[in-house]
Amino acid sequence: MSDWAKDQLGALVDFQKGRKVETSPFLLPGYERYLGAGSLAGGHDGYASTFLAVQANENDVLMLWDGERSGLVGHNLSGVVSSTVSKLTPNGKIISNLLYYYLLFNFEWIQNRRTGTGVPHVPKDLARILKLRYPVGEKYQKKLAAILDTIDQAIEKTEALIHKYQQIKAGLIHDLFTRGLTADGKLRPPREQAPELYQETPIGWIPKEWGIGVVSDYGAVKLGRQRSPDQHSGRWTTPYLRVANVFDGFIDFSDVLEMDFTPIEKETFSVKYGDILLNEGQSLELVGRSAVYQGEDDKFCFQNTLVRFRCYKNHHPLFYGFLFKWWLDIGLFRQISKQTTSVAHLGADRFARMHCPVVHYDEQLFITERLSAIQERIDFENNQLSKYRQIKAGLMHDLLTGKVPVTIDNSETSHV
Repeated sequence: MSDWAKDQLGALVDFQKGRKVETSPFLLPGYERYLGAGSLAGGHDGYASTFLAVQANENDVLMLWDGERSGLVGHNLSGVVSSTVSKLTPNGKIISNLLYYYLLFNFEWIQNRRTGTGVPHVPKDLARILKLRYPVGEKYQKKLAAILDTIDQAIEKTEALIHKYQQIKAGLIHDLFTRGLTADGKLRPPREQAPELYQETPIGWIPKEWGIGVVSDYGAVKLGRQRSPDQHSGRWTTPYLRVANVFDGFIDFSDVLEMDFTPIEKETFSVKYGDILLNEGQSLELVGRSAVYQGEDDKFCFQNTLVRFRCYKNHHPLFYGFLFKWWLDIGLFRQISKQTTSVAHLGADRFARMHCPVVHYDEQLFITERLSAIQERIDFENNQLSKYRQIKAGLMHDLLTGKVPVTIDNSETSHV
């Protein structure tokens, strides 16, 4: 156990705001890593000159002071502090790692008190208004920080695995939709090694065993129903899916709206298992983003911000789901989309006329099995990541508030 104290943040740290300095995407003499918003979120901001700069070391905690994410914190970083970031240096009452978790724990509290009419800022009097209750003993502080560091390490390893599997999936998608699989389930040799196995088509080089057609040859294409503000009588209220529900490879059912669909409309605009929903209108980068619906038949309808693709017999919906994912990644949807002032439109008719490979059903199954296996691994790791984040949130609440005490041995410092 340990005694606990309560202090204003300003009594625990010294503040120093970063300065504007010369920056570069490359490491130059007299330059170090530039610590801006990207670095606090796990990315990289390039490099900056150390001349007249505010510099941080791994004992400092950094807080984004300006911008939409102001209040975001990072630690264990060394380099030049951006002008939008403040350096918080502990003065000995609390160790750096534990201070980081306390500020992370209070992120929402800080966000709710931001100031500024244009660009939001951390409140100028944060040092006075934010009060932290913390354990006094250094060994106790190290134990709390070590427990939270352990779950953070698990999160980082899982994020790295997800990134690795996503890269494998991207490479596999490219190979499978340009080379396909032979009858024994092996990738065909690359065209450079076996040009006689390939043919040139409007969609590029594809295996000679494949044909070429258009999207509407292999499935029915339908634009959703336009939303009407006067159709909320409650007589035929039906939940419907819209562009806000369809993400890259999955459908989010947490924010589903409702409106009236007559029985005939419901039959026309219902969603069935295996239907693929594509975003009809969004930013140019995200138009065509799609997911395969794998829920209950006729539970949902869909709005005209989405296009539905329903496979014909002897065509596998997951095969086309992966195909459309590839088209999104290589920019085919961007090429055919019509751009207005602020929104790009895929267009159901343009989508229906897109050239599409004709692949035998057995090969569709082979390709789907390969990609589904790596997708299942990604889904598993994403579920693990979600669990770790929930565990972290619970631990932070329990440990940082003192709700759950921890015990330490006399010889223990940072061992968990």
